[in-house]
Amino acid sequence: MIENAFPLHKICSSFLMVMWAVFSVVCSNAGNSVTPSGDTTRWTIQNDGSLQWNVDERIPHYDHIEMSGEYLSAVLRYGVNPDKSFRLERTIIWPMLRTIPNNTHGSLTRRFAFDVVSGIMVDRQSLKGEEVMSLVLNGFLTVTSHYHLSFDKRHNIHPAIRVTATYFPSVNKPVWCEKYILKNITDRPLEIMIPETELVYRTDAEKGVNGSYTVVVRAGNAGTQMVAPGGEVDFSVAIQAFSPGKQEKEVIPDVDREMTGRKDFISGMWNNLLLETPDRVINKAFDFAKIRVSESIYRTAGGLMHGPGGEAYYAAIWANDESEYVAPFFPFLGYPAGNEATRNVYRLYEKFMNEEYKAVPSSIIAEGTDIWHGAGDCGDAAMLAYGGLRYALAMGDKREAETLWPLMEWCLEYCNRKLNEDGVVESDSDELEGRFPSGNANILVSSLYYDALVSAGYLARELGLPSRQIQKYNRQARDLKKSVEACFGANVEGFDTYSYYKGNTLLRSWICAPLFAGIHDRAEATIDALFSRLWTKDGLLSQTGSESFWDRSTLSALRAGFVAGETAKTLHHLEEYSLRRLLGDHVPYPIEAWPEGNQRHLSGESGLYCRIITEGLFGMRPAGFKSFIFTPRLPAKWDRMALNHIKAFGSNFDILVTRKGEKLDVLIKSPAEIVCRTQITPGKSLTVTLN
Repeated sequence: MIENAFPLHKICSSFLMVMWAVFSVVCSNAGNSVTPSGDTTRWTIQNDGSLQWNVDERIPHYDHIEMSGEYLSAVLRYGVNPDKSFRLERTIIWPMLRTIPNNTHGSLTRRFAFDVVSGIMVDRQSLKGEEVMSLVLNGFLTVTSHYHLSFDKRHNIHPAIRVTATYFPSVNKPVWCEKYILKNITDRPLEIMIPETELVYRTDAEKGVNGSYTVVVRAGNAGTQMVAPGGEVDFSVAIQAFSPGKQEKEVIPDVDREMTGRKDFISGMWNNLLLETPDRVINKAFDFAKIRVSESIYRTAGGLMHGPGGEAYYAAIWANDESEYVAPFFPFLGYPAGNEATRNVYRLYEKFMNEEYKAVPSSIIAEGTDIWHGAGDCGDAAMLAYGGLRYALAMGDKREAETLWPLMEWCLEYCNRKLNEDGVVESDSDELEGRFPSGNANILVSSLYYDALVSAGYLARELGLPSRQIQKYNRQARDLKKSVEACFGANVEGFDTYSYYKGNTLLRSWICAPLFAGIHDRAEATIDALFSRLWTKDGLLSQTGSESFWDRSTLSALRAGFVAGETAKTLHHLEEYSLRRLLGDHVPYPIEAWPEGNQRHLSGESGLYCRIITEGLFGMRPAGFKSFIFTPRLPAKWDRMALNHIKAFGSNFDILVTRKGEKLDVLIKSPAEIVCRTQITPGKSLTVTLN
């Protein structure tokens, strides 16, 4: 998924930031441009796992972050101005309020730029002279500021009010929530007046699939109070949208209860599939990635649908984001909504199987009611088979696998029919949809098909299919592996690695694909090429000589490096990447790309980060409903690593790997028993079977 987004519009830079000045236009990321910069860290990890930015002299600084719930998503463009005041604009997207034309980008979207605090009166005057003290990210954005009662700080040295503002989406309502706590930090009582506020907007009925939509902005807990020194008063703001044409009505949210729901969601992410290594940054980057990949799931008319986000891609699915990237991960996390959304991917694509073996759509859009096929065949069948087969094995549910199998079998046969005279898979393009040359056949699509054939052999055995069918998949995998070497194996820019497509003479980031698929003949040279010639502080360049980088290939290369056993080199670059994405100037998640998309926090990339851990560092490769091939890659400078509460294979188990001299001590246990306790030589594999 990377089809072009809606036309871009620039915001006028001279807008007036006053209370309830609402911008109801769809805007681009140009409002707060984020460009690659130096390697300075801005944020720090706190003891409770949150990230904190204590504002210093490095201002102005602006950033953007996406947060999502089942019925909306929001992109916050936030930052600190030169005078230390806070700047915030909220773009809110309601994916199930479809607009006309009802295309990929047809979600009701509005941008709001109002300053809530400017409407408050303290001792009969507005607050002035804001100074932001800190910002915190932990699945919420929390901003703490001090305010004065005079612009003249020389005569008003001490601030009067501390305002703590927390921003977050409702987990299961179409409501954006903001909670404000005002604390009197003077030595005298203060009169605090919070205005009653209600704004109602009704959209043009001609531009909505279900007619006019209603947008409501409402403040709660208004009134006037005398607040003693050290005392507090709080209030909330909620922004929601609904469709009277679908008999929807305004909900009156309890913002405190919504906050509890969001906290419970974050707790679920941080306490399941719990990573423990000596590297605190990697541990925490993994925690945050679990949030982003899991929150971006929408309750559509077509069922729960995972969506990339980015103010563009909602209530729709793609073969790469939803199958290739995130489907293999959700069983390990054990997140029910993630697994249900994944099942819906294959259910929706199953409708497009056909006897003529024509390509499936580029994407299924508009809550599953329409398609977009503007990219042609990008290798979608290989993407579906690769992700779907790994998902089915990792779920460990035979009945579910049986329902998935017809689509998997169709996709495998589709790819087989697309083999060219070189024995590799032809496609119109690849997941970059023509942004870079890909020839008539590229190494990414063939690598995905190879991995899918290996998985098909495992799954066919678990389903009790005829041995000749299992043998066929194994034979096809062996033949394809030889063809990948013969067609793509080449010396490129002095490295004995791969051409991305036959005849290509420039290094490409996706030459990592054979490695994560289990083809390691050219692993060392390929890793050298990736992490020397193509590597930048922001990850891999897409192609030698370009300025573009896409995190999806960077994250896949990091996974590939561990899978191929190039642990030391890969860890160094994972450390560098994680530090920049988690604690740098644009945080806290992996991003889509730059310059295209302005480093949007698309959710699939966070799934790819998580798989660096599950499939890379811990080397778990599904091999059955209750079994996996385990090849741990404990870095030489670590003494131990653990991954706890793994929910794959219908189980709940922990893995602990500890260095014991020249060996690795492996302990795999469930709450009921020790599954495996053994020592292995680094680089060796185990086949683990769970009861």
